[in-house]
Amino acid sequence: MEEKLDREGSILFAKKYLEDLLSFFGLNTDVYATADEDVIELHVPSTYLNGFLIGSRGDTLRSLQFLISTTLRQHEAELIRVNVDIADYKRQRNDKIAEQAEQWAKQVLESGKPMHLKPMNAAERRIVHKVISDYSELSTESEGEGMERHVVLSKISSGADSDEEE
Repeated sequence: MEEKLDREGSILFAKKYLEDLLSFFGLNTDVYATADEDVIELHVPSTYLNGFLIGSRGDTLRSLQFLISTTLRQHEAELIRVNVDIADYKRQRNDKIAEQAEQWAKQVLESGKPMHLKPMNAAERRIVHKVISDYSELSTESEGEGMERHVVLSKISSGADSDEEE
């Protein structure tokens, strides 16, 4: 019986697994692998296959992550969460979402009206929640199910408009 993969073994396994997957598509490249807390970070350099490997709206990228994570789970690896980034696609996308979240925050602060954002995946929603957490006068909440799950930004009522006394 195979022994469980420790932290270092999990990282090396994920790196080799992705490199082997990429070689099926004729791409022999070195994947840069690290771990941040409990997530294995795999970075694939820019190649002629970027668009193919990222897929429509990052779908292929997420599928690669799922495949690697599932295989790590089957090997009872210490680390099973995986983040794959191809040609810095995710980093650049996350930066754009964070910038956009700042603009949304300003709009909600000015108007005072809640804002329902477009549906996003869990990672994108996490970025919005994180950015908005810097604004003490705003709150975020995820609503909806599945592909329709989205973030709602709201201004926190100051309590001054309340008649209740404590």
